[in-house]
Amino acid sequence: MNKENWTLVFEDYANKILDPKMVPGAIIALAKDGEQIYEHAFGYSDVELQKEITLDTVFGIGSITKSFSCIAILQLQEAGKLSVTDPVVTHLPQFRFGDEEASGQIAIHHFMSNSSGIPPLSSLFGAMRRSIEGDPDYSHFLPPFDTKSIQELAYIDTYDDLLAYLSASGLSLLGGAGSQFSYSNDAFGLLGAIIEKVSGMPYEVYVKKHILEPAGMTNTGFSISDLPEDTAISTLYTKRLTDGKPELFASPYWLDAPAQRAAGFLKSTARDMLRFAEIFRTGGCAGDVRILSEVSVTQMMTPHIGIDSFIHYGYGLFITPSPHYHGGSLVEHSGGIKGVSAQMHILPEAGITGIVLINADGAFAVRGLLAAALNALHERPVDTPEFSYPSYVPGTPAMTEYSGDYSSSEGSRVSVSLSGETLTISVKMGEIERAIPLVPVGPDQFIAELGHGMSNSVIFYRDENRRVCRILFGFRQLTKADRKS
Repeated sequence: MNKENWTLVFEDYANKILDPKMVPGAIIALAKDGEQIYEHAFGYSDVELQKEITLDTVFGIGSITKSFSCIAILQLQEAGKLSVTDPVVTHLPQFRFGDEEASGQIAIHHFMSNSSGIPPLSSLFGAMRRSIEGDPDYSHFLPPFDTKSIQELAYIDTYDDLLAYLSASGLSLLGGAGSQFSYSNDAFGLLGAIIEKVSGMPYEVYVKKHILEPAGMTNTGFSISDLPEDTAISTLYTKRLTDGKPELFASPYWLDAPAQRAAGFLKSTARDMLRFAEIFRTGGCAGDVRILSEVSVTQMMTPHIGIDSFIHYGYGLFITPSPHYHGGSLVEHSGGIKGVSAQMHILPEAGITGIVLINADGAFAVRGLLAAALNALHERPVDTPEFSYPSYVPGTPAMTEYSGDYSSSEGSRVSVSLSGETLTISVKMGEIERAIPLVPVGPDQFIAELGHGMSNSVIFYRDENRRVCRILFGFRQLTKADRKS
């Protein structure tokens, strides 16, 4: 398939799956061996004003920020100022919770690999509370951003507030350090505190001085006010309920969380993000500037803890080892917050890097868009699934055990029910509910088919008595409400 043909196939498919009512604007950009080979914009950066999107239009990147934080930690390790094997308490003596012995065993490595055992908590919303309450559109927000949910939380304005929150939480770990994967914004927020303490400069300043400026990322920063005056900024869009149905509306106020910026608050452009992705493709360089040593990049891209049969987590990166991603490996991360959906892919063996940025939250198409482009580029059917899971038939007793309600204090709520031989997971956000059939692929392991070749791993965990106690959904472990019944 020549270049013209694959782009036509991809763009035809993309125009079919992108609903303008849910995706106001998007840009995709791909590079091969460091040279840009494709870019395309869909929709507008501002629908009402019909502003065009370019490679230099600023979008949020959400949790892709986590990989920047891990680069910073490894730079400090290279400088001899810390080691990823250091216990967190070495640098943050206030880090403790109910079980002080267990908290003392958590190392920086466990924060970077989301394997600390810290369960999903509501602290991110406490850290965003002042920002959310300052948003003119606050009254329209859906849970967990709504007025009632937010006003129940304490303000978490500083790293000390975050450490105090964890100390007072009385939380119980999901398991010993290094034994359980569960996505933790708290862990990455505290990486920012470690970077600040060890480097002697604010986290945001360190990232700008040691990553953004050397990499030539001139339109990237934590605050819009830090960017050049003539920078094109995308308008943010989020959802509100209108007659009981979700409706997208323009809401240009950017949320912030000073105590958790290291977890997900950078803004960037497609051009800058392709430069950033080069660090992982090249073994540490952006252009002709070395940002990180090859050894450190290898550490970031090592699959430190397994998530499902294929996907692992490295340091601030999801890793699918070769040959599980169409015969090669995949290094990636996504990001999402109010007005933000982002996806970054690196295919090391193929020398391919890619980025998709969307100016709306909850855009399921963000990952599918990038996957479809890579399928077309490599002459696969455009909707080819990313992974080929095996067929598996679980026993009926096991299927019955999965049913129940699961939740976390972060605000996630899901229900699992069995009808005949079909297990279904229902996800509710405010009044909006989506029911997704689960396909069994292994013992206690399922995938939720999201459409367009995309899927989400769903894993059930058992306690010491072999009773189902938790579920992994959205890469977070949620606790079963009726486990003691």
